[in-house]
Amino acid sequence: MAHKLVIVESPAKAQKIGGYLGQGYVVEASVGHIRDLPQSAADTPAKIKDKPWGRFGVDVDNGFTPYYVVPSDKKKQIAKLKSLLKDADELYLATDEDREGEAIAWHLLDELKPKKGIPVKRMVFHEITKPAILAAAENPRELDMDLVEAQESRRILDRLYGYEISPVLWKKVMPRLSAGRVQSVATRLVVDRERERIAFRTASYWDLAGTFDAGSQHDPRMFPAKITSIDGGRVARGTDFGPDGLIKSDKVVHLDRGRAEALVAGLEGQTYEVRSVESKPYKRSPYAPFRTTTMQQEASRKLGMTASTTMSVAQRLYENGHITYMRTDSTTLSGDAVNAARAQVRELYGAEYLPDTPRTYASKVKNAQEAHEAIRPAGDSFRTPAQTGLTGDQFRLYELIWMRTVASQMKDAVGRSVAIRLGAQAATGEDVVFSATGRVITFHGFLKAYVEGTDSAEQTSDDQQTRLPNLAEGDTVNAASLTADGHETKPPARYTEATLVRELEEREIGRPSTYASIIQTIINRGYVFKKGTALVPAWVAFSVVRLLEEHFPRQIDYRFTASMEENLDEIARGVKDMTTELGEFYFGSERVKGLKPLVDGLGDIDARELATFPVGDPESGVNLRVGRYGPYIEGPGDDGTPFAVRANVPDDLPPDELTLEKAKELFANPAGEELNLGVHPETGLTVVAKSGRFGPYVTEQLPEDAKKSAKPRTASLFKSMSLQTITLEDAVKLLTLPRVVGTAADGEEITAQNGRYGPYLKKGTDSRTLSSEDQLLTITLEEAEQIYAQPKQRGRAAAKPPLKELGPDPVSGQPMVVKDGRFGPYVTDGEYNATLRAADDLETLTAERAAELLADKRAKGPAKKSAKRTTKKTAKKATKKATKKAPAKKSTAKKTTKKAAAKKS
Repeated sequence: MAHKLVIVESPAKAQKIGGYLGQGYVVEASVGHIRDLPQSAADTPAKIKDKPWGRFGVDVDNGFTPYYVVPSDKKKQIAKLKSLLKDADELYLATDEDREGEAIAWHLLDELKPKKGIPVKRMVFHEITKPAILAAAENPRELDMDLVEAQESRRILDRLYGYEISPVLWKKVMPRLSAGRVQSVATRLVVDRERERIAFRTASYWDLAGTFDAGSQHDPRMFPAKITSIDGGRVARGTDFGPDGLIKSDKVVHLDRGRAEALVAGLEGQTYEVRSVESKPYKRSPYAPFRTTTMQQEASRKLGMTASTTMSVAQRLYENGHITYMRTDSTTLSGDAVNAARAQVRELYGAEYLPDTPRTYASKVKNAQEAHEAIRPAGDSFRTPAQTGLTGDQFRLYELIWMRTVASQMKDAVGRSVAIRLGAQAATGEDVVFSATGRVITFHGFLKAYVEGTDSAEQTSDDQQTRLPNLAEGDTVNAASLTADGHETKPPARYTEATLVRELEEREIGRPSTYASIIQTIINRGYVFKKGTALVPAWVAFSVVRLLEEHFPRQIDYRFTASMEENLDEIARGVKDMTTELGEFYFGSERVKGLKPLVDGLGDIDARELATFPVGDPESGVNLRVGRYGPYIEGPGDDGTPFAVRANVPDDLPPDELTLEKAKELFANPAGEELNLGVHPETGLTVVAKSGRFGPYVTEQLPEDAKKSAKPRTASLFKSMSLQTITLEDAVKLLTLPRVVGTAADGEEITAQNGRYGPYLKKGTDSRTLSSEDQLLTITLEEAEQIYAQPKQRGRAAAKPPLKELGPDPVSGQPMVVKDGRFGPYVTDGEYNATLRAADDLETLTAERAAELLADKRAKGPAKKSAKRTTKKTAKKATKKATKKAPAKKSTAKKTTKKAAAKKS
């Protein structure tokens, strides 16, 4: 029976779209890519194996013609698609509308080879809803061959880069390493940041902070201010020091401890005059709807998701019709989406939050694909998160996308910002000026719906308010307290996944849709590891980046990599020729030296020098070396003999923490060597301290006749301890961990434990962070229960102070406070949390209204926990045998195929 055959990438999409199209259509999945360049020698067609370029699968001597093969695990699916095509009277290629999706569509067309006369149509859509799918079927287009060539150029470029440079790494650094056009540059970014941290020298500086009293007639009466100048000279702050620890300019006043404390004494009892008051309007406009990178960054900040997890969850939301396509660099919204967002603003927040005209957002991303939409809830009317029926990560990410989209169509937040300067004469004669800044938001606008996250605790959120008293120039105030505070400059922060995504995008390196896989690759390859959320480079990454910088400087240059992306985009627009660009990259030109001449002319590379890094002062003679089995240090012996002593470096020790002092500690206690601390007073077992792969630890030595199943107790040293100072008494305490603190009132046992991310309490499945490792040994049951009585804090930041205190709850008797949560302010009594409604205003919120909100929450009962689902994982073995395929010739055969395919519609 004749039918229209529609091919998509995934079975989930096929099932959903098939239901919308109904009878007359057969929807089947290609299950991702159906062919690629050969992945191994076994895949490579016999006719090209003996060619000089055979290992690439690309004929570099004839227009960079690629030789594609169908992997053995895709043969069955190709056969099925061919069978369905026999009875089809039309073929719809409905893969994603991006470069990769366009390339998959072309590969399907070239592999299936539909009979002459069968119309071939390109069906595209940005969301999987019934109206969108029916409209896409009614309005197909032709295959975009410029997009296909751009994607193919990327694939060939990446193959040449990886297959030429990776073997150099195998020979000169370590086996099984890999190089990649964007992967290696991303690794260099992380290494460069660690180099900055290693070279960084701390500087100390002091300032004065005070709490000032404006008098009982003012509300607020007390307000904070910091010193800004002395005798007209600005007081130095952290940004005035360079990475070398030296102050950048002699025009600022660098306070040390002695002078700061002398100023505090000299200002005691002085009256301060208000020198100036500057008040100006404050306005903050909504954030643009999400594109791929901003969604990844916010999901990392607010939800703690990695970039790859975010994309995986977003993929499921897209395939099930909840959001629009998630690989996009556009911030535009369709007319229907704007209307849907405005309708929800009016319904949920009121007409006063709705601007007179719809907001439009132009993408700031270079070469943005404006044919795509921003990431938003699917459909021409949005479902609230509660209406979707979603749970877990899908609910959380959908909620984030929904809030961001709705907020993008709301009014600006407005208010006033105020700066007050206070001055006084110190007893020592100096004229000292303090300043205070405040902000009051008079209309929250879009901030009612959404506040963007921040990357560090030092950054202030857009909705943060600081009220100052209504002072005028000439008024006088007194200092209620004045303190001298010491500070130290900090090295530049390591990248997190969110900040690395932002850095790559700002430098225009790679495509935003690939960042998640790039970050995952450099972690999986062992170039980078995570310490909390920070990305830390392994020492092997230092060796790889050094080799590339010295011998392939252009290929790892930030600007060159960005310019290659620009060239590929110009191929996509039909402005540049693929063969010409690939030729210059690989063979070079009069202007630049190509990759092949670089590899052919490498000459001798000193592998030992590449893998050697001095620790501390080079004259110390201590060096780190990257060995085949991991990093180690070597240094002179007691008699000065070079390289006489050696010690392994723990795998999780960040490079910037390998100081000369740390190296001496490792030499004193190399991994595997034991330091006998004595006999445990309770067990009678010998207790020893060791240095292991993951740092120093203590353990008990079991007797020779111990059972094979017996395991010695082991505990890592606290960060405040070292192998040089550890005592038997310390070790005995450490070996009590994890420690049972006691049994809570609800019968659950509370334990104190030390984990990868620091000390914490555990009660059932509920974990709470402790502020210091010492608490593990000292915390009492009463103190632990007090911690569990507080609402759980997300992330590792310190708990924010309450926004408002409202007195005891009439039901629980516990104090009611308003706190700032992930999705806005909420009221809590320590047991139940209730989010403030759109009509609730923080300033006018009463205790009665807070009690009412908590009562409503209490009546609904605890949130239902979704049942845990286990997914059966089936290991798939992809055999390396692949069928030999005729090349898709770029110069002749492929061009003909492409044009023919484009004309069939």
